[in-house]
Amino acid sequence: MPSKTKPILAESIEITPEALVVITDTGRISIRWERCSERLAHASFVERSRAELSPSGYGIHWPLLDEDLAIGPLLSMAA
Repeated sequence: MPSKTKPILAESIEITPEALVVITDTGRISIRWERCSERLAHASFVERSRAELSPSGYGIHWPLLDEDLAIGPLLSMAA
C-alpha cells in the first residue's frame, strides 16, 4: 500500500548572506549555504538572492546559477 505521508513543502524562503531560510507550515529552518550545495556555497549574494520558489512549494530554482534543489531532500540534509 502506498505511503500516505504528507510531502514537505515550503511556504516561502528567505535569503541571508549566511544561509537559506525555508519557511514551512511547521516553522523556519535555516540551512547554511555550505550544506545546500557546493555551487551555492561559492555563489555571490546576488546570485543566491535571485532564488525562485516553485508555485507548488516542492523546489527552489536559482536561474543565475542553473541550480535546482528539492525541498524534501534539502530539509532532510539539514536535519
